[in-house]
Amino acid sequence: MTKISEGTVHKLPDDLKKALSSDKKALEKWEDITPLARNEWICWTISVKTDKTRKEHVGRVVSELKEGMRRPCCWPGCVHRKDKKLSASQRFIIGKKSKVKKAIDYL
Repeated sequence: MTKISEGTVHKLPDDLKKALSSDKKALEKWEDITPLARNEWICWTISVKTDKTRKEHVGRVVSELKEGMRRPCCWPGCVHRKDKKLSASQRFIIGKKSKVKKAIDYL
């Protein structure tokens, strides 16, 4: 398989690598974005709960890159980066998720 650039924190997962390798235009767009932007796409793809959603995200990476998108829409950003603090929106979303989880666990 062709060498494909990765993100700053995340390694390129095999399913996304395969999808990008099979679409020349998407691969060109992938190589044209920054390592931070690639990292956002990878994190967005791997941070899902189900295989079905992951497959959808992999497909969307390919199609949305070809449409000219350079980062995932409405994504608060990778929370795995250690080179910067979490933003206010990231902290809000993480806090919101933990409150929901606590409520579900209580039931």
